[in-house]
Amino acid sequence: NPASNMKLLTTASALKILGPNYRFDTRLLAVRSTVQDSIIQGDLFLKGGGDPDLISEDLRDLIDQLIFLGIKKINGNLVADAAFLDSLPRGRGWMWDDDPDDYAAHLSALTLNDNCVDVFAKPSDHLFDKVKLFLLPETNYVSVENNGITGDSSQTDNLKISRKWMTGENIITVRDTLPINAPLYQIKINIEDPTLYTVTVFKELLAQNGIDLHGTILKGKTPDGAETLAVHRSQPLTNIVENTNKISDNLSAELLLKTIGAVTGGEPGSAKKGLQAMRNFLQQIGIDSLSYYVVDGSGVSRYDVITADLITSLLAYMYHDFAVGSEYLSSLPIAGVDGTIQNRMTGTAAQGKLRAKTGSLLGVSSLSGYASTQDGDVLAFSILMQNFIRSAKPYRDAQDSIGVWMAKFHWGSGKK
Repeated sequence: NPASNMKLLTTASALKILGPNYRFDTRLLAVRSTVQDSIIQGDLFLKGGGDPDLISEDLRDLIDQLIFLGIKKINGNLVADAAFLDSLPRGRGWMWDDDPDDYAAHLSALTLNDNCVDVFAKPSDHLFDKVKLFLLPETNYVSVENNGITGDSSQTDNLKISRKWMTGENIITVRDTLPINAPLYQIKINIEDPTLYTVTVFKELLAQNGIDLHGTILKGKTPDGAETLAVHRSQPLTNIVENTNKISDNLSAELLLKTIGAVTGGEPGSAKKGLQAMRNFLQQIGIDSLSYYVVDGSGVSRYDVITADLITSLLAYMYHDFAVGSEYLSSLPIAGVDGTIQNRMTGTAAQGKLRAKTGSLLGVSSLSGYASTQDGDVLAFSILMQNFIRSAKPYRDAQDSIGVWMAKFHWGSGKK
């Protein structure tokens, strides 16, 4: 099992199939005949394009474009259109109890703020009072049951913040104790139904910006012939791939895979369509489809099976690919510098000379990428470890030792 080394396949496929300059569009549309002066006499459609990086500020940008057009009132419904991708909220083989962790954020073509809310807690000024809470974004889409108590400074910080995920409710629960001298506590919690979450926050922002919505919020599909009133374009795919690999972002990887599916196999994009396109790409570069078995884009699934030989073959191909090789290489974390290996191999020969993608699940630890030797050669490598019990630290330490050895490697005076 590769864990997040699966992202090496997904991001390579995205760069090759979608192209480094691909952008995700989020649009506001309406039937042209319904737009009359400052009023939309009909429904307004918020259409998602699978942008994994959409944030509340981007929704404000869409509203600013409406305001520029003079729109002040919508005499219809606000319709969330997430039909660009399928409606499956999780990857195949994901653990049912990964909720409400942010690494298992639910999937949708309309994605906002990583499909999570940030919950901040701080102690009250008075002992035994409830802790103070605030959420970003501030939205009525989630509610809070606060039973967290401000404790004495001698007490242990055992504050627990979760969500009523077993019943599929967007209710944040807070319990136990936060000492009165504790620093600000922050946690990211995923939410149910990202499509409804996004359109709810958008509705609230419309009201805050003085645009009246006289209908309700719905899910639906944009009618043929509707015209674009406003559009937000994402960063180029190169930037999104870099974020995906540097911080190992599962949501981005899954949306990239489904988007590949939409572009190559038609809407709605799905993991199945995306994986077929990935298989086609890997076959074109000489990798036998019978040599691996993968079901998602991020590596969260325990069903994924990949060999180190496959990964090194892919890395070698991408390194020599003139079109996107440099973008792929630069997306990987740098030892001792940034991303998920920022604090690994520091102060060694590998610092700044090794770029690699990590992978971590319970009992699984992976590291695959490139190392520059003492001679200036670049080695592609893949280390996949699994089936161990307890801490992964000794296995990561072993990977780091191999990385340092590669960075120190010298062919000797007999070279060339």
